[in-house]
Amino acid sequence: MKVTVFGIGYVGLVQGAVLAEVGHDVCCVDVDPTKIEKLKNGVIPIYEPGLETLVKENFESGRLRFTTSAEEGVSHGEIQFIAVGTPPDEDGSADLKYVLAVAETIATHMDAYKVVVDKSTVPVGTADKVSQKITQVLKERNVAYPFDVISNPEFLKEGSAVSDCMRPDRIIIGTDSDRAEEAMRELYAPFNRNHEKILVMDVRSAELTKYAANCMLATKISFMNEMANLAEKLGADIEHVRQGIGSDPRIGYHFIYPGIGYGGSCFPKDVQALIKTADSIKFDATLLKAVEARNYAQKNVLFEKVQHYFSGDLKGKIFAVWGLSFKPNTDDMREAPSRVLMESLWEAGAIVQAYDPEAMEETQRIYGSKESLNLVGTKEAALRNADALLILTEWQAFKAPDFEFIKSQLKTPVIFDGRNLYEPYRMSSKGFTYVSIGRADS
Repeated sequence: MKVTVFGIGYVGLVQGAVLAEVGHDVCCVDVDPTKIEKLKNGVIPIYEPGLETLVKENFESGRLRFTTSAEEGVSHGEIQFIAVGTPPDEDGSADLKYVLAVAETIATHMDAYKVVVDKSTVPVGTADKVSQKITQVLKERNVAYPFDVISNPEFLKEGSAVSDCMRPDRIIIGTDSDRAEEAMRELYAPFNRNHEKILVMDVRSAELTKYAANCMLATKISFMNEMANLAEKLGADIEHVRQGIGSDPRIGYHFIYPGIGYGGSCFPKDVQALIKTADSIKFDATLLKAVEARNYAQKNVLFEKVQHYFSGDLKGKIFAVWGLSFKPNTDDMREAPSRVLMESLWEAGAIVQAYDPEAMEETQRIYGSKESLNLVGTKEAALRNADALLILTEWQAFKAPDFEFIKSQLKTPVIFDGRNLYEPYRMSSKGFTYVSIGRADS
């Protein structure tokens, strides 16, 4: 099938590459000419395992193309994906200006039936707004081409987005149009062979499903962080508690790891956006507000522990930081807990020596040549002459380090672990002061 994807960000690029991989003819459109040229030359703007090879191979095969021409994109595909960003507006609600701009573009250039697919995470009622925009522009053009607007939310996890897209656990199609449903079933047939994964529902339910899924996962994380804080004060070990409740199949082990809060491009803005949606209909989303408040507070927990250990005197102290991205296997720094912690350290007069396997360039882009930030090439280099080690992201490379080397490099053998990577009794036996989340500190 001929498919067009507007917006070559995280979702659009992965979705386009995967659709091309199974044989569809995909045209990706973006307004950024620099990004387009880089993609044509095999330079991928984001780090995602497996994506670079997928993009290069399908571009070389001709099944995946990149352009800045909106007219070319609209002409190309019967199916038109809208995968542009929906950043938070000033009040926290989702900003739909980019989505509606693409809708206007499609309507300006279309000359035949189109299935317009909202792939971006959008509030309930967005499909109606997209439909109204297209109808308005077609009326202004004095033409009446048929179209359907559907919701087809993505459920990708950064770090495993390619595999999630290749092997989806569900494919949600929000539409009441038989013609649009048939087109989408044909599009997703290669991903639906082993068992039925397609769930067809009304548009508004599909739009809410995406928000409900992300907010449920964010709730699990915030709940576990609240339990961790409670465990500390009660003298319990949250890691034992996690294993105890995770073994219950009704709960499971996913998203119940205590830590220093969730970040990334989805959970923070989606929780906030659903709260704003609730406010707009005079519904008090008390649980979602509590989830957001707990996450905000949790991002400060490790800094508070650092302050307490050093009796509030951090001026001139050097802190080694392992991990900058909001989670492993990505270079994404959006809403990353590391940013909150580093900025608090700087405000207190401290210096940061940081290392991350993938997020160094992104950190440099965000903070520039900040005098109190020293980005180094290895995790070992970050330790040199530091007063303490802070672990903020659970990269595999940090899980089994040389502890004797760490001790030899630090001024004092103290580790603040925001991801509970090590066992407290083992760290104590190695001579470390080990401060973690929700456990008795050694």
